[in-house]
Amino acid sequence: MSLAPRRPAALALVLALGGALAALPAIAPAAAHDAPASFADLAAELLPGVVNISSSQMVQARADDQETPQAPPGSPFEQFFHDHMPPNHPGPKEGEPGTAPPGRRMQSLGSGYIIDAAGIVVTNNHVIDGADEITVTLQDGTSMKATLVGRDDRTDIAVLRVKPTKTLHAENFGDSDTARVGDWVLAIGNPFGLGGSVTAGIVSARGRDIRQGPYDDFIQTDAPINRGNSGGPLFNMAGQVVGMNTAIYSPSGGSIGIGFAIPSNLVKNVVAQLLKYGHPRRGWLGVRIQQVTPDIAESLGLHEAAGAMIAGVTEGGPAAKAALRNGDIVLKFNHQDVKEMHNLPRIVAETPIGQSVPVVLWRDGREQTLPVVVGEMPDDEKEAAITPAAPPPPVDKPVELSGLGLRVAPISPDLREKFDLNAEQKGVVVTDVATDSAAAERGLKPGDVIVEVQQEAVNSPADVQERVNRVRRQNRRSVLMLVQGQDGLRWVPLPVDSKPHDKVAPPNAPPPGGNTPGASPG
Repeated sequence: MSLAPRRPAALALVLALGGALAALPAIAPAAAHDAPASFADLAAELLPGVVNISSSQMVQARADDQETPQAPPGSPFEQFFHDHMPPNHPGPKEGEPGTAPPGRRMQSLGSGYIIDAAGIVVTNNHVIDGADEITVTLQDGTSMKATLVGRDDRTDIAVLRVKPTKTLHAENFGDSDTARVGDWVLAIGNPFGLGGSVTAGIVSARGRDIRQGPYDDFIQTDAPINRGNSGGPLFNMAGQVVGMNTAIYSPSGGSIGIGFAIPSNLVKNVVAQLLKYGHPRRGWLGVRIQQVTPDIAESLGLHEAAGAMIAGVTEGGPAAKAALRNGDIVLKFNHQDVKEMHNLPRIVAETPIGQSVPVVLWRDGREQTLPVVVGEMPDDEKEAAITPAAPPPPVDKPVELSGLGLRVAPISPDLREKFDLNAEQKGVVVTDVATDSAAAERGLKPGDVIVEVQQEAVNSPADVQERVNRVRRQNRRSVLMLVQGQDGLRWVPLPVDSKPHDKVAPPNAPPPGGNTPGASPG
């Protein structure tokens, strides 16, 4: 795998290719807060179940590529160049000048662990991604060719199969939900291709979202993890696997004490599906969601900013069949709290397909519970938003929304063409946005379409103004709008207090700077 991306003055998130974390040795409960005198006994017990993984693929060279720096055969730098040159680099040119050199076989090193003595090994998907040859090497030096059983790029998990000539040592999964911040953990892996290496540390944090995928729920640890550790196990003090080491934060590619492991409960679930079906099968709700901000919560009378707000419902999906709708806030799914937006995809994905589960929603100012039958996520999932039904086109004129810094108009043929709106688009189009306004700060621009206000469909500027006035009468600080933009539907809370600079200039009166607001399509 290539070295960490170059990001000056910033920490780079690095996939810790092929590594493993191991658990600390068991100690008496009375000494739970003390470091063990030695990890030797536990390490000796666990090492046979941790493997090194070497994957390779043929990379086609280009005639115009630069020559790869070469190290003398057998020198300490030979393996370094071999492991860490960019994977798309073809290596030294051969043949006549100006002719394309032949392809080169590139190798990546990682870690994994045995979960079945008959020859089942798990690792990170990025360790073997794209490989046409995979080799698993045991701690005693025995090497075996491996075949891919199945992989899941969304959770970065892969399952391999080898054909051993002897019974292998299999590791046992533990319950990652019981791992507490401060618990000792042990890491065993293949850092920088050095072979079985053991490092120790503690669980530093739980539930980390590092923006690597939709199901992020990482265990953070300070047990040193480096390149080559990816795919290896993170053990608790009972010698059970509580995580799979996957990524590190690092400015250089080396450990700085911030590593991340996929919780073993997620690994177990995905591995079971890969073994049974060859691919993952996930629960699916069929919604687009967004974070519930304090302004959104206040505008809807929700006592705290929690849950996941629905900003689109897939036609024909499980949510649509259960009558979930835009603007609903999911507070609980299958008896599990949805504390923030990114919790919901993981909870839904882990729910058995076909199971009917209760979903607690915030709708119309109160909690409501609806049953939803969880579907299976389609391979070609495309999130689609449903446009609310609307009466015939309005005939009223453009108006300025008092105190919001917006000028809106009904969707006319001219505006539909100017802002490239589709023929089915309903709502009220934004024609101007005051440059120094909350609307501008929150990304509203000419060409956006206001579809709903306070979770009610709007079809004219008068509808929008009436909903805003109602919010003012209720002494709420924000009004909530469902806005259709070029990037899809999103909920936007706007403060309703009028400010002098929120005044929108008339269409023919240029603001300071000389540019007419709304002159360019949004």
